[in-house]
Amino acid sequence: MNISETPQQEQTARYGIDPYLDWLKGEGIPVTEDFGVDLFGVDTAPWPRYGVGGAAVHLKGRGDFANMFVLDIAPGKSSLPQQHLYEEVIYVLEGHGSTQLEFADGARRSFEWGDRSLFAIPLNAKHRHFNGSGTERALLVSTTNLPMVLNLFHNETFVFGCTFDFSGRAGRREYFSGDGDLITVRPGNHMWATNFVPDLTAIELKSWGDRGAGGTNIMFVLADGTMHAHISEMPVGTYKKAHRHGPSFHVMCVMGQGFSLLWYERERDFRRIDWKHGMVLVPADRQFHQHFNTGPQPARYLATAVGGLRYPTTQAQRISLLGAGGEDKPAVSKSVKEGGDQIEYEDQDPRIHRIWLEEMRKNGAVPKMEKFIPTPADLKV
Repeated sequence: MNISETPQQEQTARYGIDPYLDWLKGEGIPVTEDFGVDLFGVDTAPWPRYGVGGAAVHLKGRGDFANMFVLDIAPGKSSLPQQHLYEEVIYVLEGHGSTQLEFADGARRSFEWGDRSLFAIPLNAKHRHFNGSGTERALLVSTTNLPMVLNLFHNETFVFGCTFDFSGRAGRREYFSGDGDLITVRPGNHMWATNFVPDLTAIELKSWGDRGAGGTNIMFVLADGTMHAHISEMPVGTYKKAHRHGPSFHVMCVMGQGFSLLWYERERDFRRIDWKHGMVLVPADRQFHQHFNTGPQPARYLATAVGGLRYPTTQAQRISLLGAGGEDKPAVSKSVKEGGDQIEYEDQDPRIHRIWLEEMRKNGAVPKMEKFIPTPADLKV
């Protein structure tokens, strides 16, 4: 049988298409890409879709699932109304204002946010952000699953024009006032179900002993969505155990100062990223990473990703966050010696503790890790 070319086949073959990146080019906003990004320093430009300044941020480890958008809302201004089939978790870098929501049945909700607030837009709800200041800008950053959604449907009109009613995701009215429901699971997996957290520096966290050195955390279920979020804290003079997981976890400093080390198994060198409020990094797929507090106050960071404790999106994520079943620990809390993805203090590269101690000495900070890992004799005061 002879196969002849039709006029359509004579055209340039269409393959390897990334509808999300093609869409982004048409939006005309700046794109910042790196291993770590200071969100306060991201260049924005007028974004016609939103009517405010905007930019996209692509972290190297985001995978195929997630991205970030920065919205720079001028004093006294507001974004244009939006509605879309992708989910987003929004963190307020600076400023104060409000967000108004409208659902398919005509119901409306609104709430006021400020510095370090966290909230989610219920799926496909109409929404609009207002800057409440007449003199200062409001700077918001969102983590979204738009790349996954747009690449799946490759139809912009459907993603931004679908009218299907998902108002059941909104939950109780009190979820928009900072109220929520604590769902106890086990240390490291306790969940706070809500839509809005007024201040991430003030929310009470729960002990997570498996991650080491007195660390605490809480998982969020925001607007009953598939976007993951959790916040963790490292006490003064401590650091977390190294671990690894899948891609898309955007780690943003909320309070304090420190640094993170990233490396792949059997890789000799570390990639170091120093952080303070507004710095974000994303460990790549199966890349070990470890977070260190080097300042005089507890350090808190927010992690956002696609797929969470309630709705894992992959089997690997299910094992990482929930465990393989029964009483098995989640892989992120289980030693690599037992088939997990966490490196215990006694098994970590000796250089790591030295790097941290030297940084603590530079800052005049007091280490408090002696009961977990001995200080080398030559670094003792």
